[in-house]
Amino acid sequence: MRPFVLLATRPEDGPADEEYALFLRYGGLRPEDLIRVRLEAGPMPVLDLDAISGIFVGGSPFNASDPDARKPAVQRRVEAEFEVLLREVVARDIPFLGACYGVGTLGSHIGATIGQEFGEPVGVVPVTLTDAGLTDPLLRGMPPTFNAFVGHKEAISSLPGSAVLLASSPGSPVQMFRVGRRVYATQFHPELDVDGIATRIRAYARHGYFAPDELEDTLAAVARVPVTETGRILRRFVELFAR
Repeated sequence: MRPFVLLATRPEDGPADEEYALFLRYGGLRPEDLIRVRLEAGPMPVLDLDAISGIFVGGSPFNASDPDARKPAVQRRVEAEFEVLLREVVARDIPFLGACYGVGTLGSHIGATIGQEFGEPVGVVPVTLTDAGLTDPLLRGMPPTFNAFVGHKEAISSLPGSAVLLASSPGSPVQMFRVGRRVYATQFHPELDVDGIATRIRAYARHGYFAPDELEDTLAAVARVPVTETGRILRRFVELFAR
């Protein structure tokens, strides 16, 4: 099998390593099947898209909707690199699944409206599939509504006509969309389990996702509601597109 690639941007080693492990686990992949590239540490390498099965994008501290003047140099570099990559990915319909930061990268590329109106605090939300989501090959077998982990300051408020809305939540109208047949992005985190989101809650306790004195309440809240279905999306992505 040709490997998949995980494009990551988390600077903290603990959450970054755990993110990679979670993509391996829920994708049903071995380490040799998933090449990790930490974009915060250096430039994106040249990716031979004919030599890989597909691309995953993990979460990020970056917000695509921030004014350019407030973006650090590394974020501006990463965004420029994604723009070049996505030009080819979308044109060739290369298998792509961006989780959370994938909404910012893919959404920016296709001209979606992104802002902070529909940000969601760290927690568990019900995600409901649209009619298109119910018939999408990647979401086959998923229940019409399922719980998912979220935590994001920005979100898409509207999609261009080139994208297909696949899922929404009560607080965020675009939880998942598709471009072409094989290019996807989710606002929720399909790779996370309770331990994984607990690691991130602790790591980003002072990054503005919740008040510092809400740490214990936030940890309790994400453990209270079961999240059992989202990992199937990663496994299905691998089943569909491994070659």
